[in-house]
Amino acid sequence: MDDFLKMDIFFGVTTVAVVLITVLLSLVLIRVLRLLSVVERVTLLVEEEGEQIRDDIRNVRAKVKEEGVRVGQMLGLLGSFAKPKPRTRRKKESSS
Repeated sequence: MDDFLKMDIFFGVTTVAVVLITVLLSLVLIRVLRLLSVVERVTLLVEEEGEQIRDDIRNVRAKVKEEGVRVGQMLGLLGSFAKPKPRTRRKKESSS
């Protein structure tokens, strides 16, 4: 076989291999980019939900503080009514 023919076969096979590898890598890259876009959308959703949860917790905390003040006032009011009154002992009358 002629060296020139061997060189043509080698370059032909190498060209086909490089083209196939390039096409396969391009397909993989497209899939990875799609996956990254989905991950980005999910991340944005999680971030938005996290902010909403943070706001909800802030509202609950404020409500608990407000209700805690009310409960403290109610307990103070009830405590003033429920103070035990000092008992006065009655002297026993002797029946003699």
